Amino acid sequence: MELISGGIPSRPYSAANYPILGWIMITGIQSQIWTEQNGEAVSIWDGPMWSGAHASRRNPLKGRQEPNEDALAIFQVDESSGVFAVADGCGGMRGGEIAARLALQALEQSIANNTSSRLRPAILDGIEQANEAIRQRRIGAACTLAIVEWQDGMIRPYHVGDAKIVVMGGMGRVRYQSICHSPVGFAVESGWLHADDAMHHKDRHLVSNVVGCEKMRIEIGPAIRLGPRDTVLIASDGLFDNVSIDESIELLRKGSLDRATSRLLDVASKRMLGEGDAPCKPDDLSLIAIRPTRSAQLPLVPMRPR
Repeated sequence: MELISGGIPSRPYSAANYPILGWIMITGIQSQIWTEQNGEAVSIWDGPMWSGAHASRRNPLKGRQEPNEDALAIFQVDESSGVFAVADGCGGMRGGEIAARLALQALEQSIANNTSSRLRPAILDGIEQANEAIRQRRIGAACTLAIVEWQDGMIRPYHVGDAKIVVMGGMGRVRYQSICHSPVGFAVESGWLHADDAMHHKDRHLVSNVVGCEKMRIEIGPAIRLGPRDTVLIASDGLFDNVSIDESIELLRKGSLDRATSRLLDVASKRMLGEGDAPCKPDDLSLIAIRPTRSAQLPLVPMRPR
């Protein structure tokens, strides 16, 4: 991934100066952040309103000493509210894994300090604080970021860059997909470039908007009420540079979430190794997949006084 606009000042970088965080807990919210993961297995978790799966795999062509520059986070605020995020450190810059970690830490802190009943202000403040924290390090680092807010039975997407969010129905209909902040992404959205051709485009690694840049902008998606068979997918570009949206939906929408997520990851991993004639772009790959539980679909009925 390479930023095509703006300049980021730099200074000597050493990974030893920035220890990597595994997971942490903050009073008031249940919080987990995963960084520099390289797990082959899919992790499954359940909440009162959602069930989910997550995984993160390092670029299969990287050396053992090269870090996975992606990071994942799940913040459960209460029984019916949560925030899910994927950060993708820019590989064309130094310290991509540092930028991804700082972004999720800033988001976590903002959510933990939130005094409003709404999550939206905390999420927006967290992204702004992440941008400032990364720029203050002055190591030339940046990342992309995709976030989904879940509150009161509704979800809302937020993103910066080309990490992507897709909301799919059980029959395969695309209910929402974010627009990649990149020349190729905008060309696809405007109709100048077909999505299949975009996966082979020579400039698909370029990105025009990142966290860690003076001109960063945040795109906010619509509020969406999920149906009982809907699935939400949040992923770094390591997935969608190798597996198309249509393929991802077909692999993920059916069956148990753990098996569906494993199928999707396996297809992407094989593509990265150049198997067959399909698109091949080796990269770190991280994703979170979420489905509403049965209880999330029950309408709230006020009790009648006796």
